[in-house]
Amino acid sequence: MTAHSPVRKTWSELSTTELYGIVKLRTDVFFVEQKVDEEELDWRDAEPTTVHFWLEDGEGTIVAYLRVLTDAQPEHLDARRAIGRVVTHPQHRGKGLAQVLLTAAVQEFGHEAMLLHAQSYVAGLYARVGFEAFGEEYLEAGIPHLSMYRAGSGKARDSGAAFGSR
Repeated sequence: MTAHSPVRKTWSELSTTELYGIVKLRTDVFFVEQKVDEEELDWRDAEPTTVHFWLEDGEGTIVAYLRVLTDAQPEHLDARRAIGRVVTHPQHRGKGLAQVLLTAAVQEFGHEAMLLHAQSYVAGLYARVGFEAFGEEYLEAGIPHLSMYRAGSGKARDSGAAFGSR
């Protein structure tokens, strides 16, 4: 698998090695690098409707990741889908990996409205796939954030058809 072929899995499909790789990447970046002091393991990963997308390097190490949650009630307007935990390993930044994952998520769920909470300095990344900022900038875990919304296209797509699985 190349670094540009997203893997897509739900909780029940994840191997322990994949889960470890996801958690390692997220904790290395969010806790060690960014010094986030809020809860990382929130059990949302394990919900049956959560979809995990990631990219691996040539050695099978997870180097970029995001998850798509489904909320029972929309947090903003009609957005029940929420993209979160978008992360890229420091040595793999600037290669467009997060863009590949965001595109995969929008391809699968773009027919529905979506929401995310972006670190402000990367809001442009999300704008490239149709997200628009709303509200005021705020601090989350000591980092400036913007809430962003993307209206749904109304056109459903065959989920999982373009993604790798093992």
